[in-house]
Amino acid sequence: MPLDTSARIADTDDALYSKVARRLLPFLFVCYLIAQVDRMNVGFAKLTMLKDLGFSELVYGIGAGTFFIGYVLFEVPSNIALRKFGAPMWLGRIMITWGVLSIAMLFVRTPTTFYTLRFLIGVAEAGFFPGVIFYLTLWFPAARRTRMTAIFMTAIAVAGVVVGPVSGLILETMHDFGGLPGWQWLFILEGAPAVLLGIVTIFRLDTGPQTAKWLAPAERERIATLVAKDGPAATHAPLSSVLTNGRVLALSLVYGCYGTSFFGFVFWLPTIIQSAGIASPLMIGILSTIPWLVGAATMLTLASRVSALRNVGPLLIVLALVSAVGWAASPLTLFSLPVAMLFCSLAMAGTMGSLPVFWNLPTAMFTGTAAAAAIALISALGNIPGFISPYLVGWIKTVTGSFDIPMYVFAGTMLLAAVVLSFLTRASDHD
Repeated sequence: MPLDTSARIADTDDALYSKVARRLLPFLFVCYLIAQVDRMNVGFAKLTMLKDLGFSELVYGIGAGTFFIGYVLFEVPSNIALRKFGAPMWLGRIMITWGVLSIAMLFVRTPTTFYTLRFLIGVAEAGFFPGVIFYLTLWFPAARRTRMTAIFMTAIAVAGVVVGPVSGLILETMHDFGGLPGWQWLFILEGAPAVLLGIVTIFRLDTGPQTAKWLAPAERERIATLVAKDGPAATHAPLSSVLTNGRVLALSLVYGCYGTSFFGFVFWLPTIIQSAGIASPLMIGILSTIPWLVGAATMLTLASRVSALRNVGPLLIVLALVSAVGWAASPLTLFSLPVAMLFCSLAMAGTMGSLPVFWNLPTAMFTGTAAAAAIALISALGNIPGFISPYLVGWIKTVTGSFDIPMYVFAGTMLLAAVVLSFLTRASDHD
């Protein structure tokens, strides 16, 4: 094919995928942003809710983690249901139900109610993230998908930037407004957008390129052709083989290590900053944005460069080690807030930078229902630390009054991720 013809085709494809990205990414980004806000706000509600309700750190840890029992149990079934009912209806249903249940958190009065609602929110949200990751595989070939995934997942870091100041502001300014404490207003005001966006999702998203009326017939066919080219490298595997695949289970372990580190930030970063001597909820919220901004910048920087790499394993190993160093040094720096923020930011950069790059590994292995199941299984098993981590940290802090040991645990899990990734990389090199 002449060079000028190849260049014209490449330019046409670039224009086509710019059109697709403009249509899908901003909306999916906002939806995931709201999902993360609803996950993170319990860490800020904790600053006043525990005292108001007389809950201990251990009760909080159990409640924060109970979300993930429901999430893990229903992750795979939910993602399979998405294949059956289509992304618009199923993702919309997920958002509406988790939004309603998040608002219902204002009725928490006892540990049992706290645990029950957190469990139900996990059930409701199950399948959203892996559903979107699978949904992107229908539109973008592998060479373009990493950057799209990174843009989508940057919502995690942006949520960390947004939720701190907004939650701190709500806690300080809405306290006793209408007779409700600030933490109840927090759940009301941050849960409502999920319900509204869920309704919009049902009508805005297409089930796939083939039903997208905003694309010309030739554009729909071109997308199908480009996505199909990824097919030979992937496998239409039976569902049972996916659930017992050794590499899928190893990737689940790696993702679980990321989850342990990530939820260390989600549930405990406000408390870590408070332990460094900051009392104002608003100031805690503002300072918490620093590591999240670093995480967002790392994600976007890597996403713009990683598509040129044939093997992302070595990069993931380095990022895991960076995060481990940041966590390991953090307990030694709580005497100085600036130094503590530096090492927390280092840990955040390694963890958040890994997430969009990581999904190159499982999405290259399978297609169809097998791909949906593999993505959901990795996400589900990888979220088990979401329960273990808050419970463990809450228990350790109750017993010792210190965050030192949990931060060393976070460092150890990221070191484990680097070790498992090194074995997976060597195995891939020998295939």
